[in-house]
Amino acid sequence: MTVRALASLLLLAASSALAAAPAQNALEPHGVQALAIHDLWRLTLLVCTLVFAAVLAAFLYAIWRAPRSKERTAPDVAVLDQPEPKLRRPVVIGVAVSTILLVVLIVADFVTERRLAHLPLKDAVRIEVTGHLWWWGVRYLDDEPSRMFSTANEIHVPAGKPVILKLNSADVIHSFWAPSLHGKKDLIPGRTALLHFRADKPGVYRGQCAEFCGFEHALMAFTVVADPPEVYEAWAARQRQPAPAPVTELQKQGLAVFMRSTCAMCHTIAGTEAGARLGPDLTHLASRSMIASGTLPNTRQYLAAWILDPQRFKKGANMPPTPLSAQDLNALMAYLETLK
Repeated sequence: MTVRALASLLLLAASSALAAAPAQNALEPHGVQALAIHDLWRLTLLVCTLVFAAVLAAFLYAIWRAPRSKERTAPDVAVLDQPEPKLRRPVVIGVAVSTILLVVLIVADFVTERRLAHLPLKDAVRIEVTGHLWWWGVRYLDDEPSRMFSTANEIHVPAGKPVILKLNSADVIHSFWAPSLHGKKDLIPGRTALLHFRADKPGVYRGQCAEFCGFEHALMAFTVVADPPEVYEAWAARQRQPAPAPVTELQKQGLAVFMRSTCAMCHTIAGTEAGARLGPDLTHLASRSMIASGTLPNTRQYLAAWILDPQRFKKGANMPPTPLSAQDLNALMAYLETLK
């Protein structure tokens, strides 16, 4: 079977696998900010529904009360010169009600903005997120440099604890949106934006780039994993560790393949000589559930197909194809599977 045919089969299988992934639903808030936005949405929906119903009722009433005529009835243009005092009161009432409703929505929007801005940020987790074409770089910040580490596309946070996201873009305008946790925030090149949120309970929440940023904009997803605090601390401690050294001869061969191929020109693996920053940090690649920014499940088959021909899955991605022999690919997979 050719690489292209294998990639096609895997892409079809990936579609089924992704169908079972966590749903992205703005109507299921799991954070205080998302709840505030959801309340504003419900009020807006209620007001718009009432206005629509009122306009529709007035329209139907006007049709019912309209004078009837036949084909031979002569047109009556005399009414054009007559004043219409009966219409003045409904128009005044309609304008007044519309103004009141708009003021209500403006006040509700102001109150929502204040609720979003008043999240207590004591002992917040600080994370820098950078948008790329088309993936997310994630760096965990700390006052002590030795405690900082990087990952990609999968953001772990402690449930019940505030999080401060420092948002940047490396190329074009992106938009960070995890609807179950907060609203959208644009990432503009040359500027830094801040986003505060708190996940109230453990869970996995899907996010998406919400600003069209290029050909594969739809394949620029991410997940926010809210862990219990003790689970998060254990995860963070593992992420701070360098990659484990290869043990078997096959794993050592895989590391050699990684270093002599184009992989080491773009990626970092802490604990090795690979320190490039063009692509995602792969130090703990095997601990992630997805690859290619939520495009494919992180399994041996999908990872191998992605390495051989990433353009088959995400056209225009900056990662080029990496032609490898079956032996070298097997060794590389054996090594990458150790990066947990």
